[in-house]
Amino acid sequence: MSAVRWGRGAAGFGRALWPAGTPGLLAEEGALGGVWGRKRSSTASPCEQDRRKDWGHAELLEVLKARVRQLQAEGMAEVTVKRVAKRVAVARAPEAGGAQPPRQAPAGAKGAGAKGAAATLSSRWAQKLDSDQQLMEKRKQRLEGKLQKRVEKGAWQKQLRLEPRLLSRKLASQLQHWEQGAPRSPWEEQLAQLLQEAPHRLSSEAAAAPADRGPESRLEGQQQRLLSFFECCLLTGHLPLAHHVLVTHHSKSQQQRLLTLSMYNMVMLGWARQGSFKELTYVFFMLKDAGLAPDLQSYAAALQCMGRLDQDAGTIRRCLKQMAQDGLQLQGLFTAVPLSAEERAELLRAVRKAKPAFTPPRPPVPPPQVNTSPLLREIYAKDPAVSYPRLHLSLKELQGLFQQQLRVEMATTITVESVEKVPLLTKEVLHARKTLAGLRTRWRTALYRELQETKESEAHAAREGRLSLFPYLCLLSEKEVVRMLLQTLQALPAQGESLLFLAHELGLRVFKRKQLRNEVQELEQRYSKYLHLLASDTQVAEPCLPRQHWEALGVPEAPHEQPWPMSVVVQLGKQLAEVLVRAAQMPSSLAAPRSPGTLIPVLYHVYSFRSFRQIGILKPHPAFTQLLETAAERTLTFESTDVPMLCPPLPWTSPHSGAFLLSPTKMMRSVEGSQQHQLLLERCPPAELHGALDALTQLGNCAWRVNGRVLDLVLQLFADKGCPRLGVPAPPSEAPRPPEGRRAPKRCLLPEVSPAEKAEMRRELARRLKVAREMQSLRADALYRLSLARHLRHRVFWLPHNMDFRGRTYPCSPHFNHLGSDLARALLEFAQGRPLGPHGLNWLKIHLVNLTGLKKRESLQARRDYADELMEDILDSADRPMTGRKWWMEADEPWQALACCMEVARAVRAPDPAAYVSHFPVHQDGSCNGLQHYAALGRDSVGAASVNLLPSDLPQDVYSEVAAQVEVFRRQDAEQGVQVAQVLEGFISRKVVKQTVMTVVYGVTRYGGRLQIEKRLREIHDFPQDFVWEASHYLVRQVFNSLQEMFSGTRSIQRWLTESARLISHTGSAVEWVTPLGIPIIQPYHRDSKVMIKGGLQSLTFSSSVDTSQKPNTLKQKNGFPPNFIHSLDSSHMMLTALHCYRKGLTFVSVHDCFWTHAADVAVMNQVCREQFVRLHSQPILHNLSRFLIERFCSDPRTSKSIWVSRLMDTLLSVPKTGTFNLEQVKHSTYFFS
Repeated sequence: MSAVRWGRGAAGFGRALWPAGTPGLLAEEGALGGVWGRKRSSTASPCEQDRRKDWGHAELLEVLKARVRQLQAEGMAEVTVKRVAKRVAVARAPEAGGAQPPRQAPAGAKGAGAKGAAATLSSRWAQKLDSDQQLMEKRKQRLEGKLQKRVEKGAWQKQLRLEPRLLSRKLASQLQHWEQGAPRSPWEEQLAQLLQEAPHRLSSEAAAAPADRGPESRLEGQQQRLLSFFECCLLTGHLPLAHHVLVTHHSKSQQQRLLTLSMYNMVMLGWARQGSFKELTYVFFMLKDAGLAPDLQSYAAALQCMGRLDQDAGTIRRCLKQMAQDGLQLQGLFTAVPLSAEERAELLRAVRKAKPAFTPPRPPVPPPQVNTSPLLREIYAKDPAVSYPRLHLSLKELQGLFQQQLRVEMATTITVESVEKVPLLTKEVLHARKTLAGLRTRWRTALYRELQETKESEAHAAREGRLSLFPYLCLLSEKEVVRMLLQTLQALPAQGESLLFLAHELGLRVFKRKQLRNEVQELEQRYSKYLHLLASDTQVAEPCLPRQHWEALGVPEAPHEQPWPMSVVVQLGKQLAEVLVRAAQMPSSLAAPRSPGTLIPVLYHVYSFRSFRQIGILKPHPAFTQLLETAAERTLTFESTDVPMLCPPLPWTSPHSGAFLLSPTKMMRSVEGSQQHQLLLERCPPAELHGALDALTQLGNCAWRVNGRVLDLVLQLFADKGCPRLGVPAPPSEAPRPPEGRRAPKRCLLPEVSPAEKAEMRRELARRLKVAREMQSLRADALYRLSLARHLRHRVFWLPHNMDFRGRTYPCSPHFNHLGSDLARALLEFAQGRPLGPHGLNWLKIHLVNLTGLKKRESLQARRDYADELMEDILDSADRPMTGRKWWMEADEPWQALACCMEVARAVRAPDPAAYVSHFPVHQDGSCNGLQHYAALGRDSVGAASVNLLPSDLPQDVYSEVAAQVEVFRRQDAEQGVQVAQVLEGFISRKVVKQTVMTVVYGVTRYGGRLQIEKRLREIHDFPQDFVWEASHYLVRQVFNSLQEMFSGTRSIQRWLTESARLISHTGSAVEWVTPLGIPIIQPYHRDSKVMIKGGLQSLTFSSSVDTSQKPNTLKQKNGFPPNFIHSLDSSHMMLTALHCYRKGLTFVSVHDCFWTHAADVAVMNQVCREQFVRLHSQPILHNLSRFLIERFCSDPRTSKSIWVSRLMDTLLSVPKTGTFNLEQVKHSTYFFS
């Protein structure tokens, strides 16, 4: 079928299938017409013109056939037959592309011979005409069939079932009677009578009915799929389809159990908005048939519909009476039900018909909600003298930046120039780019066609009452989907990508884009008022926090979006990936120049082994990869939410409102499909979250800029084959090649090669491929980071933050932020500068020495003196980083050290260093912060001294102390003749044990610790590699023994937490707790549930550990609790420090336990940091945790007799005893954070 005709057919189907007003669908018809065919001037539709043309040809063929038979009978001359045949051919030309004229008869044929030849020829032509007639008949039949099918498709919505199939015979007969008596019994009266007969409330037994009669918080699996399906139907204007699926599920008792009150309400609300009272009453019938009682939302939908239809007061009065009998308050319709302004007006119109004097309650002014945490009392105390920091930009500048960010988010994507080296525009490059442009044009056309066919197929499945992907595919316009798929094809790596990963990413991108809110004008007005709090040239009535100011503007709460189940996300993404595979084809001549010009797929589906698992991979054709490399198009496309913001983020006001302007973002990030964290946050009193909300807002309000000098140097190395030693990845051309010669992979096929040699060859090949993949990944990561850095080079930007389920904060932008490597951190500096003041230069010098990794055991004064001694090297590094002595390259953090050298050089050369305005962030890092929290929890004096909680003249280094203790154990074993202890002589160092000591507090197991030590030993060239495995086993055991001896209090607390989690898990629950700042935490570790998505390229199977219907994973719950609990404490400490620094006017950001501020403000930040640590641990944290866990898991009388609950109670009451360490000493510890 031609592309033009298919396009018209698809457009016709679209006009019938999608109603007016559906986002992005009807507009696409014009786009399709522009791509696939020219507009005709005829007044007939394209379909009608096709039909007239084809049937006209058939009539002409009949006439010409009759004329040929007449000529045969009369024995006409051959030449005449030829003329007639020629006419036939001309008549058939539009259909078959023309016919070849009959061959000439031999010149010597005469008389009867000529006449016989003519007769034979005429007979052949008659047969040909008969054949053509049969062909034309078939074509007519096909055409009629298509037209009939099109008519059927156009009327598919009329075929959707609206009348419910009720399981109750009484209700079914009642419905039938009412329908037959509709002229005498209006639907409004039927609804009123139905409401009177509806159950007033579900009994407790009914509420606990199988499958689901409870709150939405327990929606899982199929119920989540249903809810998201109905939501998407309403969003895309397919309300009849949603109703049809609701009827289909309701009519089967097994499927009816999946339906919840919110699903019925959602469909009712859709009909109410359209003023369709009959259909709304149908839903009420089903509601009653299911044994559910209408709630406020149900009544709001009914009354809103009555208001739109301007119905009589009697029906409305009966409805309000029944609502009151159900125990529902009329005022609740206006205060407890989320309504748009239009819906509120229609509802009020209906109510006033029955109660003319009714005045809706004003939007409730929530009582001033005050956070009750003693840790935050000072933060929310009103103090007119407080001075919150302001930005360095004027109101006009900030408003301009807002408009730029608004345009980026409305476009949903942003394209930036890549920093890859730009090639010369040779003929080969230009030809490759032209070829790519042509291919993309064809792919767009093919993708439109495939999308239409896929929608048609999914629409058919939905008409049968199945939960298809049809409404999800309609969420975005076809133009958006095509653009997204072409971007995916462009970004696919040469080695391919897992189909499961690709499907997940595509599904998530659709979900994120469909959430885009479009309340631009209202947002613009409110944001402009909000900027008065932040701008440098405006004032507000009284100082307040950004969240408080935003809430004072009366901003309505954004509606909460229901997350899609993981299975829906993956299934949708898989469908789109398959559309891309089918549509993207290229001429085979691109792969083999001499091959025929047939089309071959651009993407291939292959299987490969990753570790021990076989996975499906979508891999681009090597010819396509080569074409991309030759064309060398230097652009990258990012989602708008994956790049920093160009204006200050919206303040966080709730668990799902904050950060980006239009793109909803969750305050607590979690695995897609998981709801338990979000539900905990929503049940939490809003005031209890104020500390977390305000801390996230403060972190996001820090303005940044790019360090241009460092960026130029990095770009120079990046373009010149990289420098892995300095963290600049090498290009793929530097990756190891497959072995050659005797170790070439093809030798594995030779019979004379032994199995051992083959195994070695395979291992070597796998190692090289692994290195190549890692290099490709690192290079791509650096490419994204550096391209964004260059794009933002002369701009001010912001990094909105959210947090993980433990409360640890992270920037939302994944590619360019301050949480990355040394290189990533060196590229950033504060956009707002601060004069160094009297001590700022000293802190810059100390920070520089800290970055080198030298003098860790020296005092701050010694580090300053060391910096002065090295000033010549520092200035040389700043002036000639690539050509001088290159001292900076020997530092532990070379790029940050170089950036600091440049800052020190500018400061010392300034006329007045104290007046020099510095933008450089100075860090203060915790000394093994996890152990610091454990030592404070247990008041462990010995442990406290090891991690610098006690004041001392010199910093204590816990890693060196552990290494020394391990060396003592080694020496004792060596004297007793233990071979591995003897081999390890001289090899036990701080570096070997550091990572294991650092992570043991965060739950690393002996197995994980052994791997860490093994990696360090392999890095030591002099160490005998034959002993690596045995030595790593020995050392990890000694490290754990040393920590047990040095931190006895820490280990007892760890054991208590581990055992508590184990017992909680055995009771069938996941571990929960509340942080000292009031953030509710739950561990998302459950037994894996297998999810399979069948069909298509391959059946996808993935495991989900967030399914709360599964039992908890005991191993993960118990191993995860100690580190997660400590993480929640260090995040609480960071948030307290952030809020108090903000109150003092400081710029503050953090990388978990590493705090950043201006050099001039380091002393103030250090004071705040210590004070808040003492205040945090002055709370009875372990006893509070014990009380919470007892109340949460041991107070239910139904489970109190369980042996696991009994053991849990005993364990929770046995809170570890504490030591005698005095926390106040932390305030005077110089090296607590340094």
